[in-house]
Formats: sequence, structure tokens, C-alpha cells
Amino acid sequence: MINKIVIAYSGGLDTSVAIKWLKEKYKTEIIAFCADLGQGEDLEVISEKALKTGASKVYVEDLKEEFVRDYIFPMLRANAAYEGTYLLGTSIARPLIAKKQIEIAEKEGAEAVAHGATGKGNDQVRFELAYYALNPDIKVIAPWREWQFTSRQSLIEYSEMHGIPVTATKEKPYSIDRNIFHISYEGGVLEDPWQEPPSEMYTMSIPPEKAPDKSASIDISYEKGDPIAVNDEHMSPEVLLMKLNSIAGENGVGRIDIVENRYVGIKSRGVYETPGGTVLHTAHRAIESITLDREILHLRDSLITRYSELIYYGYWFSPEREALQTLIDEIQKEVTGTVRVKLYKGSCSVTGRKSPLSLYNPELATFEAEGGYNQKDAEGFIKINALRLKLKKLKT
Repeated sequence: MINKIVIAYSGGLDTSVAIKWLKEKYKTEIIAFCADLGQGEDLEVISEKALKTGASKVYVEDLKEEFVRDYIFPMLRANAAYEGTYLLGTSIARPLIAKKQIEIAEKEGAEAVAHGATGKGNDQVRFELAYYALNPDIKVIAPWREWQFTSRQSLIEYSEMHGIPVTATKEKPYSIDRNIFHISYEGGVLEDPWQEPPSEMYTMSIPPEKAPDKSASIDISYEKGDPIAVNDEHMSPEVLLMKLNSIAGENGVGRIDIVENRYVGIKSRGVYETPGGTVLHTAHRAIESITLDREILHLRDSLITRYSELIYYGYWFSPEREALQTLIDEIQKEVTGTVRVKLYKGSCSVTGRKSPLSLYNPELATFEAEGGYNQKDAEGFIKINALRLKLKKLKT
């Protein structure tokens, strides 16, 4: 017997139908939890919708600052990018939602939690791995793995039949997930990887070809791997990211269209907008280039694929992710300084970098003078490194 269920509620198609379905099947109290991660929606309206749909209580928590500070920034310190391109905007939101959901379940004495993720996607794994890591005894209900519906279209029809207002329509059936870091579009008309995304679909950025003809220059200051100021104006993590989202979006920066490999083994086409995150990813690389030792940088880079997979697959609360984070954060202690980037019609390029901890030595790097470096020393260096290559050729 389940006395209460806490559902991660977004107000979208899946979770709106899920509230009514859970109430009908389990004959129990449904508590909705809506996390404000910067999705830009009227959460009061969403709360009212949850109550009208069948929830007995609704929790709404503003998590934007915590999300950026404790989840997005640690991820950016690692230069995480799944399969080299996806900046993990949806992936990184799930552990925080799950954490707060478990806290509410424990506060309310609820025996179960639920989510609206499908049985084909990554989010079911991300939510549930986090649930079990935080509360091993919690019961998890995944409606998509239980109910009779087989498609988003059938959900739309069910919602229309029961008077549940949803934003998805038969004409625009793709799935949208938004937070302060990014917005993703999947499914529906996007399932044909050859078809160009509808131009009217995009939300956080304007088309690059319609961006201003004049470039925008931004200075981003870093301290121990985290951005702390834009154009010398210090800001909180949340405000800083919002500022960069606005500037980058106005210049058409941050769009990608990819086919990625889901953890469950399915290839999926996703279209993403990550304007401010794209700028921060580029700028962070630039400040690292003058502050990190070569071997330290290469060691960290060798961990990016693994670290990114851990977030994408849902292992944020795993001991291996935490161990990698400890190493990465230790490396980031020297990553302090300022980077200048230029934004122009969808591109983000570095035009300058400086740091009080810079390892860049102009006297050594110059082509104009010796600067304390004896070029003759390179001869022995090359011969030692060529020895094994020479031996291989002599052997043949």
C-alpha cells in the first residue's frame, strides 16, 4: 500500500497526464514538485494546473542559484561535453530535481516518487539512479513503463478527453525541456535527422544570419575555474549566466543539431540552444591554456569523456564522479584571470586572455630573440625522442 506519491512535475504533457493516471491507478495522495530551474514559465499557473489535475499539494522551489553554482559550474570546470558536442543541459538538471524530490518525500512521509520520463530515454535512468543513491528504500513509479499509452499522440488525445490543458499539439508534437542553462527539442518532426528544424522553433537565440552585423566583445573574469564577472561587473552565478544567455542569444550563439547515443542504446536526434554555456565553455578553455601546466591539462582532458558520460548516464551522485570532481577542482585552483571573446553571427571566438598566474612567458615564446632558451638544446632532445623510431626502421 502506497500512502503518498511525490511526482516531479513540469506542467508539460507527460507529467500532467501522469498526475491523473497515478491518482486513478493507485488511489492515493499525489504531491507535485515543480523545480524552478529558470524555465521561464509562470509557476503559479503550473501549480494551479497541478491542483486542478488531481494533486493534493504542490511544492515550488526556486533552485536557479543552487543549480548554477553547485551543478552547472562544477560541470563547466571539467569542460564537460558528451560526445564532444552536447553541453549536458538536460542531464545536469536531473540530479538536483531528484535530490529535492527525495527531500520532499521524506518530509511528507511519502513512500514513493514518480517521474514523467519515457521508457526509451535517458531521464528515467538519471532520475532513478539519483533516487536510489539518496534513498535506497524509496519506491519508484515510472508511468511510461506501466500505462497503456504508446505515444505522445495518445497522451494528447487522453488530455483532450479529460480536459487537461497542455502545450504540445498535433501540429507541434516535439518535446521541449528548458532551464537557465539551455533548451532542448526532441521527437516529433525532429525524428527525421535529414529534416531541418523549423525556424520558428528556437527560443533562446536568434538565427545567426539575422544577428547584428557588428560583433560583440565580452570580457569574462575567472577565479579558481568559475566565472565571477562580465566586463568587470561581478555577479552571482545565476545573474552571470542569464547575462551571457542574453548577449550570446542576441548574436545567434549556442545552437547545435546532433544525433547522440542514448545510454539505453538508441540513437536520438536532439536540437539544443545553450548560448551562455557555449561562451563559458569557450572562455574557460582559453583561461586554462595560460594557467595550467601541459601535463596537468592533458591529464584533465583525458578525463573529460568519462566525466561527461557519468553526467549523461545519470551518475552524478556516484563515488567515481565525486572522485573525479575532487581532482578537477584541485586542478582549477590556478585557473584565474580574464578572457575576451568575440561573438558574431553564431560564432564565439577568443581574442585575448590574461592572468596573474599565467605560465605564458613571452621571452621564451618569442621568435625574435633567444630569451634564455638555447635552441641548440633541442637537438639532443629530438635525438633522444627519435631513438625508438630509428630502431624500428633499422630492425626492418
